[in-house]
Amino acid sequence: MSIITELAQQAKKAARTLAILSESQKNAVLTDMAAAIRANKSKIIEVNEKEVARAKENNLDAAMVDRLILNDERIEAMAEGIEVIVELDDPVGKERVIGTRPNGIEIKKMRIPLGVVCMIYEARPNVTADAGALCFKSGNAVILRGGKEALDTSLAIAELMQDVLEKHNLPKALVTVVPNPDRALMQELMEQRDYIDVIIPRGGEGLINYVTDNAKVPVIQHFKGVCHLYVDKDADLDKAMAILLNGKTQRTGVCNALEGLVVHQAVAGDFLPKVADAFKEKGVKVHVNEKGSQYFDGADVIAEDAYGEEYLGLEIAIRVVDDFDAAVDHIAQFGSNHTEVICTEDAEKGKLFQRAVDASVVMVNASSRFSDGSQLGLGAEIGIATTKLHAYGPMGLESLTSEKYLVNGEGQIRD
Repeated sequence: MSIITELAQQAKKAARTLAILSESQKNAVLTDMAAAIRANKSKIIEVNEKEVARAKENNLDAAMVDRLILNDERIEAMAEGIEVIVELDDPVGKERVIGTRPNGIEIKKMRIPLGVVCMIYEARPNVTADAGALCFKSGNAVILRGGKEALDTSLAIAELMQDVLEKHNLPKALVTVVPNPDRALMQELMEQRDYIDVIIPRGGEGLINYVTDNAKVPVIQHFKGVCHLYVDKDADLDKAMAILLNGKTQRTGVCNALEGLVVHQAVAGDFLPKVADAFKEKGVKVHVNEKGSQYFDGADVIAEDAYGEEYLGLEIAIRVVDDFDAAVDHIAQFGSNHTEVICTEDAEKGKLFQRAVDASVVMVNASSRFSDGSQLGLGAEIGIATTKLHAYGPMGLESLTSEKYLVNGEGQIRD
């Protein structure tokens, strides 16, 4: 038996142990996991610093290095994210009434775990803690296959979580990190349909496409984040500037950072010169269409069909459009179903934008950086789903469950 099949079998068996755990028991485990991560912060950082140094020596791009880094603040955020999950209601076992049939049979649905979740991700060691905690509380075992750049850090975090599981007489296989990043093993992992119930890839476009094309297990895609801000003709331009700078420059290497700015021509003359000054100060490289190029010195003028890039850096694509409909059309063509924002003081226009735009999170007058599980009250998130299966947007506890029918009768038989 291969190591991958063995890990998958163990995870499947381990998942059954969660069925009998109460919410209070789960919360006690999670509280101890948060404490263990916090208490071993220096150990995690020591391992992580070596991986970050190797990544820089290997010329890993800046966005990937940023995702790889763990420091005091980020480790504390990991621990706090788990503690938020403790405070959230456990969805498992929740029932909702469907109705009573004419023959007296009562129909309900009950929330149940997905079973075994496989996460395939790149240089994000914090995913180990986030996914482990979310899957545990929602009753799922999780198999984590991270990129080689963050493998040692992920293993260190998982070991702390596993130690807590063992102290509570639970199997370590509830949180498993694949110890070898070999791509052949990843392919084998994606074929374990007898033991794995769903695969969630989280990373770059190449990774998502590879998993989607090759997996024999259902896939929930967490695709790239080509997020836009549309500044409407009725926008408060001070609000728009604050939202733009926060979305583009606060942290560039994340999927909820802004990659596109769409501006109504009626406010372009007032707004874009200020944008040009602000971006020059921040060092943001600008790509802009012909209509907007007059407001920027030395910007890269691009064709109307040359948008849709995820830069993950101090770089942005700007387009001046004729009207609201053109802005919506632009987002439909170049967005990635992640997060879209409108800045407008016209409440009806804001509602229309939220109805018309196809994205997992659509915002009015708020930064795209709020498109995050912790910011939306979900605690940690397992990712932001951009496909419309049972989950769309930041995936928290409920998104890691499904429903089964409960049918209660009194001896009825079908004619």
